[in-house]
Amino acid sequence: MLDRKFLRENQELVSRAVALKNESVDIDAYYEKDAERRAALQEVETLQAEANRANKAISEAKKAGRDASEAIAAMKETSSRIKELKAAVDALEAEVEALYLRIPNVPHASVPAGGEENNEIIRTWGEPVQRDFTVMPHWDIGVELGIFDPEAPVRMSGSGFTVLKGAGARLERALINWFLDVHHQQGYTEVNIPYLVNRKAMTGTGQLPKLADDMYLCQVDDLFLIPTAEVPVTNLHMGRTLGEESLPLKYCAFSPCFRREAGAAGKDTRGLLRVHQFHKVEMVKLVAPETSWEELESLTADAEELLQKLELPYRVVTLASGDLSFAASKCYDLEVWSAGVGKWLEVSSCSNFVDFQARRAGIRFKGKDRKGFVHTLNGSGLALPRILVAIMENYQTSDGRIEIPAVLRPYLGGMEHIG
Repeated sequence: MLDRKFLRENQELVSRAVALKNESVDIDAYYEKDAERRAALQEVETLQAEANRANKAISEAKKAGRDASEAIAAMKETSSRIKELKAAVDALEAEVEALYLRIPNVPHASVPAGGEENNEIIRTWGEPVQRDFTVMPHWDIGVELGIFDPEAPVRMSGSGFTVLKGAGARLERALINWFLDVHHQQGYTEVNIPYLVNRKAMTGTGQLPKLADDMYLCQVDDLFLIPTAEVPVTNLHMGRTLGEESLPLKYCAFSPCFRREAGAAGKDTRGLLRVHQFHKVEMVKLVAPETSWEELESLTADAEELLQKLELPYRVVTLASGDLSFAASKCYDLEVWSAGVGKWLEVSSCSNFVDFQARRAGIRFKGKDRKGFVHTLNGSGLALPRILVAIMENYQTSDGRIEIPAVLRPYLGGMEHIG
């Protein structure tokens, strides 16, 4: 969340950010209700000061033997008014807080304005795969090789779920282990985290209240299945003050991810492209404020290293304001080329949230001569199953097999091909 003082002093900037991000929050109502709340608070303070003076006068009158009944009656009226105003302040605060939690982060000045069509490609690596045969989409070659079962998950869970079998399941497990090993070499501390979190944690990273319809809720316990490891990893230090000397903190974690994709109607859902449950390795950083933009570049480079070692062609895209997430100030998407689908597929979003998440989650730092909120960043390193899609399609051979990328072969007992 944004600092309330910042909101009051930058109304035009914040209102513009709401428009740029296409958020539905009634920002004018926030400012109106907040002004009413502050006016009521000021009146309470004024009346409390009057009450204090009246109490003193009543006490002095009684000591002097004077009649204090009129002053006492006025005091009761003032006390009644204070009680009414405090109730009004509480009601206004609830309204303000509900609106406050829906105000998005302000896009960084370098973020292009507009929707998805205004996203900017800032660099590319490798060339899209060209073959002298027709590359099959992953849903066809996966079935042909017996590593992808599109029917079993529909029978047991409905649409939007997957089953990988045999070498397909082993390939995904190899990728996960390799991702984690590379991140360890990059200096990240691996953590094993809960897959169910409470509302406070989901609110802390910005999923609630905005994305409630996209989340799976276990109603009996009021716990949410995590949409990404970002949520529990960022909240490792929820409500804590970190020593500045401990920064930066760099974590990585593997987890399943659960998303209802309530707003994804009409998008391509065939095969492994968009599913309700998938696996991902996540990178999270908690850093000193003045270093966060440099840390965003290094976080992105860490994700890119994985794609380069897999020898998968990709591009780095700066998201425009209308395509930027609610909590992010800036985001780079890494999009890998997939030869069978014939599309660029997002496999990582590397974001800087500045102090937006830290304010919501109460993650502070304290140094020798300063204190404040940390800046948080995260990025997929990497998301599955679209990496599987890219390997299944870009590494196809003319005889209908799938070559195993060299870096993964030691994780698969030296296996060089599937099929």
